[in-house]
Amino acid sequence: MTSPAPPSQPRPLDFLAATLSYLLPGLGQVLQGRIGKGVLFFVCLYGLFFYGMAMGQMKNVWLPDVSKEADADVPVVGKQLNGVPKALYYRPQFVGQFWIGIAAWPAIVQYATTEPPAERGDPPKPNGMLGHYMQALPEGDLNNLQRSEDKRWDLGWVYTVIAGVLNVLVIYDALAGPVIRDDQPAEAPPAKPAAASPPPPPPVPTPVTAEARS
Repeated sequence: MTSPAPPSQPRPLDFLAATLSYLLPGLGQVLQGRIGKGVLFFVCLYGLFFYGMAMGQMKNVWLPDVSKEADADVPVVGKQLNGVPKALYYRPQFVGQFWIGIAAWPAIVQYATTEPPAERGDPPKPNGMLGHYMQALPEGDLNNLQRSEDKRWDLGWVYTVIAGVLNVLVIYDALAGPVIRDDQPAEAPPAKPAAASPPPPPPVPTPVTAEARS
């Protein structure tokens, strides 16, 4: 009978790898030595995200600044939403897009640094470094994309949201580590029962000689 193997210690959570996989999908897995899986995550998720952006003419990831628009009040429990919560109320898609990591950060930079136009409907001034990339669209341009174009623009932002949500699973995979522990010894096969020893041979009769008979 073999004694059961002692229970293995739980793997500690790897917060550094999880943070790296948020910044760049798969980077945490690469740090953990799972290079093939990390590269696969990076290629698939970034490919899905930027393909969705290309379908939307690179105009479907942004965070609108509606804090100064009087007709955009959002009352919640007797109080008005302001700042980022109000912007997310008008653009909830960015909640999913945010989890793709640094690929969505230009939208945050545009939200924080772009001055709203003097007249509603006018295009905002381009950012010094990013230009109009991931900048909130004027209302007229947004209406034209939704009405005049085909459904590729809507389908494109769906792809970007799916890529961000899938990266949440990648982040968790880096945080908790692989399912099979690398430091856990393989379970030894059960020992085979010892083979029974063969019975002793029967005694050989002693031949009787002539002298013994006489």
